[in-house]
Amino acid sequence: MARAVVIGAGIGGLTAAAALQRRGWDVTVLERAPALEPVGSGLAVAANALRALDTIGVGDPVRALSAVRGELGLRRPDGRWLVRTTEEATSARYDGDSVVLLRRAELVEALHTALKPGTVRLGTTVVAATPEGEVRTGTETLRADLVVAADGVSSPVRAALFPGHPAPRHAGVTAWRVLVSGVGTGPASETWGAGRVFGIMPLAGGLTYCYATDTVPAGGGGGDQRAELLRLFGRWHSPIPELLAAAAPGDVLRNDVHHLTAPLPAMHRGRIALLGDAAHPMTPNLGQGACQAIEDAVVLAHVADTSGDLADYTSARLARTARITARSASLCRVTRLRAPLAVRLRDTAAALAWRFAPGRATAAMDDVLAWRPPLDQG
Repeated sequence: MARAVVIGAGIGGLTAAAALQRRGWDVTVLERAPALEPVGSGLAVAANALRALDTIGVGDPVRALSAVRGELGLRRPDGRWLVRTTEEATSARYDGDSVVLLRRAELVEALHTALKPGTVRLGTTVVAATPEGEVRTGTETLRADLVVAADGVSSPVRAALFPGHPAPRHAGVTAWRVLVSGVGTGPASETWGAGRVFGIMPLAGGLTYCYATDTVPAGGGGGDQRAELLRLFGRWHSPIPELLAAAAPGDVLRNDVHHLTAPLPAMHRGRIALLGDAAHPMTPNLGQGACQAIEDAVVLAHVADTSGDLADYTSARLARTARITARSASLCRVTRLRAPLAVRLRDTAAALAWRFAPGRATAAMDDVLAWRPPLDQG
């Protein structure tokens, strides 16, 4: 039986483990954390990732958690809509799927449940992995036919495999995330101001996922982050102030955003394959970080089970993820605009594009959202 070792029990690592196990592989997932306590609060699983999750039997359970209904779109800080559509219109374009917003913990649990008992070894730190398929922890050496490096934005495996490649850089923004309960949210929306963004996404169970970005230098933080969000966004349209007032200060997460500005030369070396943030860390502006990790995982399992040549994995994934990473970075730069004239021109362009060519604006995401996993292609 072919053996795989997966480094990291995040979304991408768990998806890869489930996809490989369904193809008969013996899989071990090594996770340094003592428990599967997912970092973050909420995430988006778009149509492309839902189709990928279908290949491991997790798509429908995730769809069942969707709470996005009716209107959604882009707003100004005063509440005026710039772009407005409906969940139904989006799902009609993509075979009944649009996007599911859910707690990260729920997706982690669904993926973990799809694995055989004992697959994940917690509290295990990987100190080295070689292209020959050796993975060393502090106490043992594991040998594998395939090593999956899903060890995050600061991936030590990526740095070891491609030591001369530029590390991820600060994208010029800091992000905040928080889950809030007990406050009516209205429609799902993202609001753009001068250099700032605030997103409101209703989740199942009466929860709301809020996220925000601001153009501030890296390395900040500390203190009451809810108070900081109220300072930045407390005068924006309702229900933003009400949501922030209801948030528990200790639940607000703050992280500097880093991304890879130049694609790797390959997403593999020898028997090691990189996926997700380890391969292509991106800004959150397209909501595709977790989605691309899920795509990576099911394509990697398909390649490993068919040709077995990881060059095919790089061929299938490198160009696509590089395009999406660059596109997300471009959108991030647009949201960072602060000069009043530039902000007015940006908002006017968005509103006019949607008003006069809504179909074209929607179709702009087809190359991302219409993707299908390998077994569905052809």
